[in-house]
Amino acid sequence: MERKLPYYMAYPTPLLYDDERIERRDFEYMKSMYPDTAKRALPFVEDECDRMEYEGSMLYDEYPDKLQLHLMCGRIYDRMAEGEENPGDWLRELIQVMVYQEVCKRRCDHRKYKRKFY
Repeated sequence: MERKLPYYMAYPTPLLYDDERIERRDFEYMKSMYPDTAKRALPFVEDECDRMEYEGSMLYDEYPDKLQLHLMCGRIYDRMAEGEENPGDWLRELIQVMVYQEVCKRRCDHRKYKRKFY
């Protein structure tokens, strides 16, 4: 007699996506623990990265252009410095670190997406 498999064993595909859900949840949790200044900078960083995220963007080049990344950080700094009392090099450096981290995360997500569907 043929034994029937439980649903979760017959169709294991949803288990493949569980890792991504866990990674995203961890990433969001870590962002929630950012210091106040980083939390204020985060929407500016995400907005600028959203603006630059399109197919063929320099974000997805094998080696992203350092000048373009620097210009992205400068635009974020200029917009954020308007609301800060004492902006300085520390804010510019914090923005750079946050941009590089966000770009790296988006590049990883982009590679995962391309690997799955192509």
